[in-house]
Amino acid sequence: AWRMNQRESLPAPWIRLARNIQKYRIVYLMALPVLAYYILFHYAPMYGASIAFKHYIPSRGIQASAWVGLKHFDSFFRSYYFERLIRNTLLISLYSIVFGFPAPILLALLLNEVKCSWYKRTVQTVTYLPHFLSMTVICGMILNFFASGGVVNSILTALGGEKRAFLLDPGYFRSIYIGSDIWQGVGWGSIVSLAALSGIDPALYEAARIDGANRFRQAVHITIPGILPTIVVLFILRVGSMMNVGHEKIILLYNNMIMETADVISTFVYRKGLLDANYSYSAAVGLFNSAINFGLVVLTNALSRAVKQTTLW
Repeated sequence: AWRMNQRESLPAPWIRLARNIQKYRIVYLMALPVLAYYILFHYAPMYGASIAFKHYIPSRGIQASAWVGLKHFDSFFRSYYFERLIRNTLLISLYSIVFGFPAPILLALLLNEVKCSWYKRTVQTVTYLPHFLSMTVICGMILNFFASGGVVNSILTALGGEKRAFLLDPGYFRSIYIGSDIWQGVGWGSIVSLAALSGIDPALYEAARIDGANRFRQAVHITIPGILPTIVVLFILRVGSMMNVGHEKIILLYNNMIMETADVISTFVYRKGLLDANYSYSAAVGLFNSAINFGLVVLTNALSRAVKQTTLW
């Protein structure tokens, strides 16, 4: 009776949650390690973000460090690097979305039309392989390919062109970065789209063929609408990480000659935080970057809800 009274005093959502936990307790037990991981490594470290508003000195600790408010944010907004970092980060991200985001979807659509199973498996294996190479190996290959005596320059000279210092010219960096990103991730990124394609009812294609629709019209009117919700969710997630241009690859590729186009927010945070030991300033820049990403996710989700009624939450 006491348990019944306790349950009746709880709000309805908590009662449903308690019943679900009791009914699916094995599933909830399996989810505990995942919850513990996110709590320990994603939510608990958020306390450290407070050093963005302090003059953090490691020997004093976070609590004893002096409070400076928005001083570091103001210094970043007024700095010479602010405009360059925002421009480079946005341009690389926009190019990645325009050229890199559709690439896995197009590959999945093309593979879906291939009827020869061994050829389809071969293409999938070849396109998946670069994803499993480490970033160091990928950057080493890029440096060798685009070096003065590399493969690319050898092909250019064989065709009657002149050698070019690709990795010393700021104008080539974005193209090299985006192109290598597509090569590395197009196969792995197509897995989600291929899984979505497998969920489309084959009866729809049969009905379309009976009505006289060719392969192109089937793709336009059945295949693409069938995977559109998945594409929208992937797009929202991609826009949400728009300001997070991977610093590992840029650090392994850039040099003083191409800093004008290669330097982005993440590499700036790395230099200021780890190399210059200016922890508070780098934390402020990183927090500003995260706030922009959060705003982009919310905005993109709201636009998707208004236009297509397909949202992330």
